[in-house]
Amino acid sequence: MKNYGNFDSKFRFVIVASKRAKELLKGAKPRIKAKMKNPIRIAQNEVRLGLVDYEIVRDRREERRGEEERVLLPEDVAAELEEEEESDKEELAEEEEEEEEIEAEEDEELEEIKEEETGEDDDRN
Repeated sequence: MKNYGNFDSKFRFVIVASKRAKELLKGAKPRIKAKMKNPIRIAQNEVRLGLVDYEIVRDRREERRGEEERVLLPEDVAAELEEEEESDKEELAEEEEEEEEIEAEEDEELEEIKEEETGEDDDRN
């Protein structure tokens, strides 16, 4: 695997190196002395050596994902929504109880089958 310096991915390395190469092409002075004249190679070496600073900027949408959106609603609509939410929670709780009961019944049936099988094995011996 190639050495990408302190970067967590080769993609980030390429992005930073390409931006630095563009700076060099526009006339920025290299931060290292190199025999090569290719600004892309110079930029890659500078980035690999940690001479190019960069910052990861978070997308505003990512920041908003954690925040709740608040909307002003008339009282009757808000009350309806709260009632629906409560009924949804109750239905979910009922479904979970039913699933637990079904699982318990299945476990009991499996135990009975195992007991029958072990009883048949004892009869054969």
